[in-house]
Formats: sequence, C-alpha cells, structure tokens
Amino acid sequence: MKQPRPSPKRHGSETKADAGKRVTLARALSKLGYCSRTQAEKLVAAGRVSVGGRRTTDLSRWVDIEADKIAVDGVTVAAEAKIYLMLNKPRGLVTTRDDPEGRPTVYGCLGDADARFLSPVGRLDKASEGLLLFTNDTVLAQRLLDPETHLGKVYHVQVNGIFDDDAVAGMMEGVTEGGERLRATSVERLRSGERNSWIEVELQEGRNRQIRRMLDVLGFECLRLVRVSIGEIKLGNLAKGDVRPLTEAEVRYLRQRTGLEV
Repeated sequence: MKQPRPSPKRHGSETKADAGKRVTLARALSKLGYCSRTQAEKLVAAGRVSVGGRRTTDLSRWVDIEADKIAVDGVTVAAEAKIYLMLNKPRGLVTTRDDPEGRPTVYGCLGDADARFLSPVGRLDKASEGLLLFTNDTVLAQRLLDPETHLGKVYHVQVNGIFDDDAVAGMMEGVTEGGERLRATSVERLRSGERNSWIEVELQEGRNRQIRRMLDVLGFECLRLVRVSIGEIKLGNLAKGDVRPLTEAEVRYLRQRTGLEV
C-alpha cells in the first residue's frame, strides 16, 4: 500500500529554520554572493541560469538556496564564505556604501576585508558611535533586524543636565514624536556631573534616531551616543575605527538567538 505523499508547505507555514532558504532565483544568486539582484535578473532573463540542470527564464521561480543546484553558463554557483565583522564606528561616518554628498563612510574602516557583498546590519547615524555589525549572511542579517527577534541593543548616552527619576520614567513610559510612540526597554543612570549625565538605554526596536528624539521631547540634548552591545555581543575594548571578526561562539549565539540553529 502506497504511503500518502506529504503535502507541500503552504506560504506562511515555514518554520524559522526554513525561512530564508526558499527565495526567488534572482535573489538566490544575490544571497549566494554571485552578483547583485539586478544583475541576476538580467542573467535569468537571458537564459543563462539553470536549476537542477534545466535552463529557466522564469524570474518568479522559487528555489531552495541550500538544496537546489543553481548554475550560470553551466558553472555551479557556490555560496561565498560567510563573513561576520564587528566595527567600532567612529563619530562622523555615515552608514552607507556610497554617499552622494561625498562624506566618509563606514566602509573606509574595513581595510583589507572583502567588502563587495558586506552590508551593515542596521545603522548608526553620522553622529553616533560604537558597535556596528557587517556580514554577507543576508538571512542572518534579516533575522537580526526583525522586531520579532527581540534582540536588545544597549547604548551609553551622554546628555546635558542631570537625568533624574522623572526623566528615566519618561523614557520608560514612552513619548510621542513625529506621530510615533517611542519607548525604551530599560534605562539606568550610570553617573552624573555638575553639567551632564551618562545613562544606559536599551532598545528592542530600531526607529530612526529614536534615542535622540526621545531625549529631545524630554528636554535633553544628546551629546554622545555609543552602542555598546547587541544582545550578548559586546563592543568590549575594540579601539575606535578598528574591525575584528566575530568569534565562532558569537556567530553561533546570533544564529541560535534568531532561530537559525538549535
């Protein structure tokens, strides 16, 4: 007696381990580090790409980047070696590859690293400093940016004036600015002087310039903002402007924390 064949997975029923593996063919070539998605679409349209030995021009075709054999002009496309870097971003750099205004970018800090397909995981604005991750692992990067991951990011922030209990409560309760409700996960006073204070702020959401906007509503000016950790990945004593690879343990932690490994 024949056993019934398992039903194919429907859209939306994939587990976290499956998510990110099935993508359109052009996106697969991009994820594998072969070329950009735009270049991949041109290759597919020209009939130069095959899946499982059969050429296709179907731009909407879905493939499994781990199971399907994808080739360009008959040559199998292998995944680029995964790179995971940490940068201690200096103040004054913009988090982009190319800046139309000609300002210096974070890519100037990467030195000899192969930055062709490296992208920053999230952003730090020009005036902000500290921990910034780079990787060519697009699946992991997307998971880290997903609000559902609930991966806290911790910042040390210098503000003008004395940051009292009311200010702490204001950031915890949240403020409304620009039509958005903004709040911190936790706030702790680190130290205070006569004219300014250092506080530690944790966020689990990544709204644009969130801490600066919250402080502005509460009547404080942000003098310095330094990201010191992402989850359990800590900036530590990495010098300003320096880059180092993540350790195997750090990469494993991020993959486990985002559901890519158990």
